[in-house]
Formats: sequence, C-alpha cells, structure tokens
Amino acid sequence: DLDKPDEFISFCTKVFDWISEYKLIFSSALGVMVVVIIVIMGMIYGIKKSEDKAFALLQQGINNYQTKLKTNTPETAYLDAKKDVQAIMDKYSNRAGGKLAGFIYANICYTEKDYDKAIALYHQSLSNFNGELFIKDLILNGLAYTYKAKKDYKSAAKYFEIIASEPDYTIKDEALFNLGEIYAAMGDHEKSITAFKQIISDHSGSMYIELVKERVTG
Repeated sequence: DLDKPDEFISFCTKVFDWISEYKLIFSSALGVMVVVIIVIMGMIYGIKKSEDKAFALLQQGINNYQTKLKTNTPETAYLDAKKDVQAIMDKYSNRAGGKLAGFIYANICYTEKDYDKAIALYHQSLSNFNGELFIKDLILNGLAYTYKAKKDYKSAAKYFEIIASEPDYTIKDEALFNLGEIYAAMGDHEKSITAFKQIISDHSGSMYIELVKERVTG
C-alpha cells in the first residue's frame, strides 16, 4: 500500500543499525529512546496510510512526556503519559496509530515496573504487528526484558531464544548474553556457558566479549 516501500524499508534499516550501534542504551531503556524511535518510524508509515492525526497525537503525547520528565517526578510524568496514550488507544484502536500507542504504553508500563500490564500489552502488540518484522522484534525484546525483570526466567529465556535464533536480528549477541545470565540464574550452567561461547565464536566484535570470556574461563 505504500507509494515508496523501499523508502520505508531503508528507514527501518537505518534505525535498526542505530539501535545496534547503541545497543547498551537500547537494552537499558525500553522507554524514552525506543518510544521516540518508534514514533518517528510510525509517523512516516502513518502519513503514508492517511493516519496522520493519530500519529500527530502520539508524537504530541511523547513530547509532553519528555517535557514533564524535566519538570515533574518520573511517576507523575508516567501517569500523565499513560493517560495520553490510553486516550489514543481508545479513539484509534483500529488504526496503526492506536496500535502503536499500545506498544508505547507497554514500554511506559515496563519503565514504571508495572510488569503484568506491560506483558499484556506486549502480547496484544504481537497480534497487532505480527506482519511488521521490525516492530515485532522490538516487542519480543520487550517481552524478554519484562519477564527477566519479573524474574520469570523460564518465560524470559523463551523470548530471548526466539530473538537469538532469528537469522537477521542484529543484536543477537545481546540476547545470547541475557540467555547466559538467565540460564545461570536457573542453575543450568551448561546452557549458560554454551550461550556465552556462542558470543565468542559468532560475535567477536560484541561489547560483551570480555565479560563472557571471563565467565567461560572463570
């Protein structure tokens, strides 16, 4: 349906490359950075789908959130942002902008440590964006980190395993590192070492390389 699908794909590739380059920031903040990136991507996609109103409101909500973070407590900013995003979800539930708002709401809930709500929203987002591989990978990453934060290691491992097995995922070393940590926490040290060794063998330029070498030799 896009007039210039290659332009959209090219944009997604550039964004994903950026995320890969700054993956530590991306990993530790399924909040502001991811939200801004996805909203920008969504606006480009949404304008082409004649959904500029929903995406404009979404961008406005994110801008308000960033402003309130500077002038209020994080808790107040999160609560206000949740109200803004929920309103978009309710009004544009059948549009891409409303569905994207659900993914952003999940990120906000994760940041606010409302893990059960975040998980529910991530699962809904998986249904909404099953055909959008770029967003789907981010949702899987969100689920993996949320389950890890909740200490549901079995579920976290499930989603990190999916990410690590995808041939085109550009931050597989990060997923493998998380798997190594999770397997160790679960008491499965053999799987933990295997995950760490895979980083050494397949991702020699990884930012985790020195850490995993210590784990494997230690």
